[in-house]
Amino acid sequence: MVKNSREKLQQIYHDVDKLYQYVLTNGRHFYDRWQDKIERQEFIEPAKNLAAYLALRQKDLRPLQQKLIPLGLSSIGRSEAKTIVTLQALRASLANLSGLETSHDYPTVEQFNQGIQLLDQQADKIFGPAPDDYRTRIMVTLPTEAATDVKLIDEMLLAGMNVARINYSHDNPEIWQQMIELVRERSKKLNKTVKIQMDIAGPKLRVDWVFSYFKKNKVKVGDHVKLLPDIKHIEANSDFVVYLGCPFPCVYEQIKEGDRVFFDDGAFRAHVIEVQEHGAVLKIDQVKGGSGRIKAQKGINFPDTLLNIDIIDQKDEQDIAFAAKWADIINLSFIRSKKDIEEIQAKLKELLGDKANQMQLMVKIENSQAVENIVEIIMTAASKNPTAIMIARGDLAVEAGYVRLAELQQEIMWICEAASVPVVWATEVLANHVDNGIPARAELTDVVEGARSECVMLNKGDFIVPAIKLLAKILKKVEINQFKKTPQLRALNIAKQAGQYTLDE
Repeated sequence: MVKNSREKLQQIYHDVDKLYQYVLTNGRHFYDRWQDKIERQEFIEPAKNLAAYLALRQKDLRPLQQKLIPLGLSSIGRSEAKTIVTLQALRASLANLSGLETSHDYPTVEQFNQGIQLLDQQADKIFGPAPDDYRTRIMVTLPTEAATDVKLIDEMLLAGMNVARINYSHDNPEIWQQMIELVRERSKKLNKTVKIQMDIAGPKLRVDWVFSYFKKNKVKVGDHVKLLPDIKHIEANSDFVVYLGCPFPCVYEQIKEGDRVFFDDGAFRAHVIEVQEHGAVLKIDQVKGGSGRIKAQKGINFPDTLLNIDIIDQKDEQDIAFAAKWADIINLSFIRSKKDIEEIQAKLKELLGDKANQMQLMVKIENSQAVENIVEIIMTAASKNPTAIMIARGDLAVEAGYVRLAELQQEIMWICEAASVPVVWATEVLANHVDNGIPARAELTDVVEGARSECVMLNKGDFIVPAIKLLAKILKKVEINQFKKTPQLRALNIAKQAGQYTLDE
């Protein structure tokens, strides 16, 4: 019996050793592709760990995990920030348990903690120091009145705001500058460290205009509509319910029959049935509420189309120049590939010269292409600049689907932890509470999930100060129970109370 047990342990040891060698070899190949492009010394070790983690996750680890769990050993499920050392420790334990003459040294505590320490250092650099009693920072989108309302700024700072977000899609440079000056003045007065983050709008695709020959122009399932680059291509006496303007020539060059097209955050869903010389004919597949009007300035998503859109237009150039002068963090919207990152880094080089690599970047992941290219996006950004990733779940949910979103947001956090890149959990966090003063139950669960990130973002609203306070309270509670994917096994009151009774009672 003992012999059989040892033989099983030895077989598991050989499985783990084989996996370890595979991760070492293939991780090295991954890293070698990037090594020469890494300019920041502090990103070298995270890049090596990311390479090892990618090699590890090429394998289906479930059969091995099922063998390890009954042994009370690591099932490799928490190896994101410490991939190689996790496998080294597991290999050493199996060698000892199985009685093999081969011996392996255990990694040190310092080696185990290195990845998380590097992640915490990056979070401190980008978002500022964490509060004393929880590690997840709070980012808040500033409303227009934040330019002049001293009381509002003070209340947000005292409630727990760590990062003040300015959205370039609203207001103007004069108001932005007033916001920045007031936040910095009040944070200094209150002895609070607050970072300024500015959102570059990027190439958000929207319905530019709407035209219809019909008085009743609501669309429903089965209707045909036409997407056009210019209003001059509208046809006389057409049967199309509406014409919709999308003035991006690349859309009509790259869209193809069968591609899906979503409007207004997925409220209207269609697919392409014909691509013409000047436009595309769409058939409506789904409408929220059964029927409705597609309105101008609502977003358009092309989840199946690989669009090659310039990441910086004339307005973005002006906004980047403003942010380079005033902001601590520049948030990059609608990034699709490493090429987009390289263009923005080149623009920062023009503006800041040798200081360009000191600018902190935040990359929004909000479309399918960004998800597919996330490793190269992280490597390109973090190799030169301190970098964070924002999971922008609104557009991402529309493009990837709500079922897939639940999985994607976990995968993004795993990849970022492996690279020691901080994550921002964004979009509709405590949205009901911010707008109405009362949180929905599901929102509280969402915050608990978001607490595994390094920063949670709240949008502006009438009840923003109470929402900040509630978020801080939840983050503090979660901190004592969970860190990343690992439950923190504090003593449970339920267990203590149960211990007061004997089985006889």
